[in-house]
Amino acid sequence: MRRGFFVTGTDTGCGKTEITLGLMRQMKDSGYRTLGMKPVASGAVPTAAGLRNEDASRIRAESSTAVPYERVNPYAFEPPIAPHLAAQQAGVSIRLETILQAYQWLAAQGDCTVVEGVGGWRVPLAAGLSVSDLPQALQLPVILVVGLRLGCINHALLSAEAILATGVELVGWVANHVDPDMLIQQENLQSLKALMPAPCVGEVPFLAQPDTAAVSECLTL
Repeated sequence: MRRGFFVTGTDTGCGKTEITLGLMRQMKDSGYRTLGMKPVASGAVPTAAGLRNEDASRIRAESSTAVPYERVNPYAFEPPIAPHLAAQQAGVSIRLETILQAYQWLAAQGDCTVVEGVGGWRVPLAAGLSVSDLPQALQLPVILVVGLRLGCINHALLSAEAILATGVELVGWVANHVDPDMLIQQENLQSLKALMPAPCVGEVPFLAQPDTAAVSECLTL
């Protein structure tokens, strides 16, 4: 059993959160105490308890154990913009040490921890720090979510190349049908399966509404 995964994507809106939740549900159904984490999130709403991001809140709710929101999402920013710019506006410095401490606390509460990145693989977080630095620091293998739409082959191949260049393990990739109107979807999918340097570990159909159970059933990890 792996102790967790880091979920990244080809770009924003490719379905990372849905795949993260599906992985968590699959692990829970297999009998493992599972927790989730979204270290950095842009696009949060003010509440009496502080800023709250919807995706991070869903990940927290899917966890096997009730944990403080701040452990799941130590860095939340209100505007839905690039995280390093949101942090600058808020006068906050995103620190790897803070993320690592929150992850280690979460990991101690269960058997598996699924960590979702923000944006794509090379999104900057702070000076000298990007999303690509996180799985190495957390010592987690990577799952790449590929949003199937025009341009996805180039985005997927470049992302996979960049992931492998950092020396972390690319466990596999998930094909997520985010655009129901995409032309020749199956032909694009077959091209990806032939060209990607890692196995396809799931194919998720287009879902008009989020359905964690349905996503979980589509994953083959």
